[in-house]
Amino acid sequence: MAYTVQTRTRASGIAAIIGAGVLIALVCLPLFASRSFIQDMFLILTMLVLAQFWNLLAGYGGLVSIGQQAFVGMGAYTLFGVVILGGVDPVAAILFSGIGALIIAVPTAFFAFRLNGAYFAIGTWVIAEVVRLVVAQWKTLGGGTGTSLPREATREMWFVEGIEALFGVRSAAARDILAYWLALTLAVATIGGIYWLLRTRRGLALAAVRDNIEAAKSVGVDAVRMKWIVFLTSAFGTGLTGGLIYMQKARISPDAAFSVTDWTAYVIFIVVIGGIGTIEGPIIGVLIFFILQSLLADFGSWYLMTLGVLAITTMLVAPRGLWGLLSERTGLHLFPVRRRLVAPKHRRHEHG
Repeated sequence: MAYTVQTRTRASGIAAIIGAGVLIALVCLPLFASRSFIQDMFLILTMLVLAQFWNLLAGYGGLVSIGQQAFVGMGAYTLFGVVILGGVDPVAAILFSGIGALIIAVPTAFFAFRLNGAYFAIGTWVIAEVVRLVVAQWKTLGGGTGTSLPREATREMWFVEGIEALFGVRSAAARDILAYWLALTLAVATIGGIYWLLRTRRGLALAAVRDNIEAAKSVGVDAVRMKWIVFLTSAFGTGLTGGLIYMQKARISPDAAFSVTDWTAYVIFIVVIGGIGTIEGPIIGVLIFFILQSLLADFGSWYLMTLGVLAITTMLVAPRGLWGLLSERTGLHLFPVRRRLVAPKHRRHEHG
């Protein structure tokens, strides 16, 4: 009998069942949670999505970018542009956010892919700053001071009226619930999509490019194509998230939308402390980030210093992050992507 190739493990099967239960609970969360808790969950979910896309880019693609704020900002400004100038509903405009991010991702990749290592990272940051300066000249959307979504656009947003009737809440709370559900949908789709990608042949090719690009080329992997796929996918997803974040905020400015601290530094911290190159890592990292933010946000610069010290300590003690350390010691993988040869059952019994 032929051997079979499997990636699924007993732990991943149990995790899938628990995950389904958690997902149902999260969908029903607005039934019993306060508005402030819904807003906190929105923050956690959107930061998780940003972290997963940066992890796809750096942890799996080997492309360490510190210019992701360009895609967050461009996605957000695209949403405001199509809503204010085109009269598009903010919910529908989220899709345009991803397209707006793609538009700047193509020339960014064209120039950045000519750089390697630290030069690539610095190059993406410089390009992000250029995009911010250009957008700040967009007078129709408030220039350097920014603008807000029109009241009629937020008041008549898709699904808001139905949520008001369903939960008996005011318009502002209904918009928070809608934004939360959209963030949950995006988070599930992102994790599921990345996991699916890693289990395909392209996932194997991506890992080969990350580990040794020359060796990958020698066995027929189109390294340049894989880099483009990962970079554009990450940009599109990051742009969608940026649009969703600022749809919920309903107010935008260049400095906020293109903040390197909020949309890149915090995201890198989440991935590094949780575990780069794993799907589980950003999930652990975003929870730690939120707890630290809740405890230390009132301490000003001490908060940022604490995050920095914690990140450096984690890199020294556990270079693969907290989840990497845990999985190394326990062999636990909730999203397994390694392929294992499994013998037929009767053969395992014979040798047992």
